[in-house]
Amino acid sequence: MAFDDSVHEHTSRYNQRMTQEAAELLKKALSLPVSERADLAGSLIESLDETHDPSVEAAWDEEIQHRMADIDSGKVSPIELEEARRRLSSAVE
Repeated sequence: MAFDDSVHEHTSRYNQRMTQEAAELLKKALSLPVSERADLAGSLIESLDETHDPSVEAAWDEEIQHRMADIDSGKVSPIELEEARRRLSSAVE
């Protein structure tokens, strides 16, 4: 599927539930590079959480540091996104 087809598929799938302005924003967002889309998605999801619990943030910060240390030490090795998807897909089947 071409990238333009993918953008059209995503925007048309959600157009029925969003305003024209939101659909245009989605179309623009889908044209961003993957890393920028991930950052944007994270920010949007964060904005939905109306509660702010410093202990939860601290726990996530600690978990992130722990995971980074595991990678840096060689205890775990990162894998490519497609490999992770393949493994998840085969685990579900």
